[in-house]
Amino acid sequence: MTKTEQHKIIESVREYAHKLRGREADEFEMMRKRDKDDEELDRISVGKLLELYEKVVPERYR
Repeated sequence: MTKTEQHKIIESVREYAHKLRGREADEFEMMRKRDKDDEELDRISVGKLLELYEKVVPERYR
């Protein structure tokens, strides 16, 4: 996954972050901070990000 794709997915999830609770919210916040610092996410984090994306972003906006 490129940094551009990563950033777009994080921004999409950020709009629906109010739906996240507990550990998911903490993990997403950490991913968002890493993206802000221009760090690339590792494979495990990318997998979790894609799971959050599928879970919270409505299908019509994907």
